[in-house]
Amino acid sequence: MHQKQPAPDSAHGLCIWRKSRSFVGLSVVMKLLGRLCVLMLLTCLWVAPADAQFRRAKAKPVRQEESPLSAEVTKLLAEAKSLQAQYKESEALARYELVLAKAPATYEALWRAAVLSVRIGSRYTDETRKIAYFSAARLYSSRALVVRPEGAESNYAEALALANQATLLTARARLLAYREMRPYIFKAVAVRPDYADALQLLGRWHFRVDHYNILERIFSRLFLGGTPNEASSNAAIEALTKAHKLEPQRIQFAYDLARIHIAEKQRTSAVAVLQDAIEITPVTAEELEISRRCRKLLVQLNRKMLKQVHSHLREIE
Repeated sequence: MHQKQPAPDSAHGLCIWRKSRSFVGLSVVMKLLGRLCVLMLLTCLWVAPADAQFRRAKAKPVRQEESPLSAEVTKLLAEAKSLQAQYKESEALARYELVLAKAPATYEALWRAAVLSVRIGSRYTDETRKIAYFSAARLYSSRALVVRPEGAESNYAEALALANQATLLTARARLLAYREMRPYIFKAVAVRPDYADALQLLGRWHFRVDHYNILERIFSRLFLGGTPNEASSNAAIEALTKAHKLEPQRIQFAYDLARIHIAEKQRTSAVAVLQDAIEITPVTAEELEISRRCRKLLVQLNRKMLKQVHSHLREIE
């Protein structure tokens, strides 16, 4: 049915009718524009050249037997682990590469080379070098998975490589990377529940996925089958708390845990963790920087809590 127009002799009625039609038309246009903006943003996510930046590992071949360790390889492996313990990571990586040149299926050398490649690459600000190191890490971790598919270390190394590659990708490829790393990090923790490094990465995964923004959630729902239901900030806190208890001298664990407590408005818990963190003596330049950040966060939190106390006292008075 067509809306009945007002009588010609009613000028006031005609004015009201025109205004109402204009308002309805404007609201429809605004809704359409809003939907169009969302679709354009999703299209940008979808058509971005993610495939060129993020390539899934090729189908895994049949499991490869681990290389038998000769006396020479055993010696090189021991040297590499000793250098790594001394924080001489570039030299340690070179030793692991020598091991792999002589015994390509050495599991420990593969997963450790992957982890070291990530650590070294993350220090560079040059994106080209980061890509080179993270890509090498992915190759090492994929080979470690071929040798030992159920290994906690190989699965952790794969998840770590994916997580760091994700920092250099487009929005679409980054979401794909988070989705693909899920089974690897979950398996690493399932195989070794006391694996502190894996627990830290699991906590980071939970927090990041739980805090997808609206566009990331829409994209995941439309193209990736939805966001993982198990991702939660509580699970992130649980995983990082366990990692912190297992290795209380790892300042990075304390820092990550404190930041999540702060994000969840759990200031008392954050202060307690930060107080533990500032008692840790930093060894490397990275740890020294994290210690500085922890002290800064603690000062900020104490100021906020002091202001709240003063405000509460004024209300009482």
